[in-house]
Amino acid sequence: MEYRQLGKSGLRVSTFTLGTMGYGGTGWAAMVGQIGVEGVRDQLAVARDHGINLVDTADVYSSGMSEELLGEALGASRDDFLLATKCRMPMGEGPNDAGLSRHHVLRSAEASLRRLRTDHIDLYQVHEWDGQTPLEETLSALDDLVRSGKVRYIGVSNYAAWQLMKALGVSDARGYERFVSQQIHYSMHSRHVEDELVPVSIDQGLGILVWSPLAGGLLSGKYRRGVEPPAGSRHLSAWGEPPVPDENRLYDIIETAVAIGADHGVSAAQVSLAWTIAQPAVTSLIVGARTVEQLQDSLGAADLVLSDDELARLDAVSREPMRYPFWHQAKTSSDRLGPADVVQRRG
Repeated sequence: MEYRQLGKSGLRVSTFTLGTMGYGGTGWAAMVGQIGVEGVRDQLAVARDHGINLVDTADVYSSGMSEELLGEALGASRDDFLLATKCRMPMGEGPNDAGLSRHHVLRSAEASLRRLRTDHIDLYQVHEWDGQTPLEETLSALDDLVRSGKVRYIGVSNYAAWQLMKALGVSDARGYERFVSQQIHYSMHSRHVEDELVPVSIDQGLGILVWSPLAGGLLSGKYRRGVEPPAGSRHLSAWGEPPVPDENRLYDIIETAVAIGADHGVSAAQVSLAWTIAQPAVTSLIVGARTVEQLQDSLGAADLVLSDDELARLDAVSREPMRYPFWHQAKTSSDRLGPADVVQRRG
C-alpha cells in the first residue's frame, strides 16, 4: 500500500480508504449494502491486512448507524485507523437539524464522537454546500473544533470550485483552519471535475479523496454491452447516481477496461481504480463493498501499475469534450499555461 500526504498537511493516508455507506443499510442506504457489526469487523480486518489506514463515514449514513457500527467494531483498535466523517445532511425533522450553522456543526460533531466512541475525529468534512449560512459562521465553528482537539483536520465534499475558493479565501483572511482536502466523485465515467475541481486542488494544495471511483459499480465489469446485468443490480435503472447520459460511451470505457484487465489477469474494477489513483492530485480512493470478496478484489488495484500506453487508451475512450473557456485557452494561450491548467488538456 502506498501512502500519500493529504494536501499540505503532514498526515499520510493510504491510497485506498475503506468506505462505510453500506454499514447498517437502512433507508436509502439499503441499496448499497446491509452490513452488520460482524461484517464491519471482517472488512476492517481486510483493510488492516492491506495497509489501509483511513476509514470514511458520515452521520447521515443509515441515520447514524454506520458510525455506531464502526465505533463498536473498532473498540480498542480505534488508533489503528484514521477516522473521517461528515456533517451537513438532515439528521432529524427540526428546523436546525440540517445545514452548516454553528449550532448544527457543533452538535453534529459531538453526536459523531459519541457514536464513533472516540475523543477525536481525524478528518471532519462538510458534506455539501449550504448557501444559506454565512461561510464565516461555518468556518469559525470548524476552527473551534480543531482548536478544542475534537477534530484534527477539516475537509470539504461536493463543493463547486467557486464555493471552495470562496471558503479558502475566508479562512485565509480570518486566520481560520484551512481545508486540507476535498472529497469528490471522479472516475473514467465522470471526468467533469477535471475542468475546475482538480485544478483547484493542484493550485491550492488540497488532497483529493474520491467517492464512488467505480461509479457505483458501473465500472466493475458486471455491466457489459448486450449482456443482462446481474439480478439485484441497481444501476442503469431508477437509482440514477451517477447519471448515465451516454450509455455507448460508458460501454466503450467498460470494454476497454475489461480488455486491459484480461492482459493483466485482473478485473475491470482494478483497472478502473488504477486509472483513477494515477490522476493528478488524487490522494485516496474510497472503496466500499457488500462482501469481503468484493473488497479484496478492489484492493488488488493497489498493486496494479498501468503502462503509459494503457493509460492513454483509457484516457482516449473516456475523454470528454473540452468546455469553454478551456478550449479557447488551449487554442490561444497554450504558451502561458501553469501546472493547474494542463489537466483539461490530457488525453
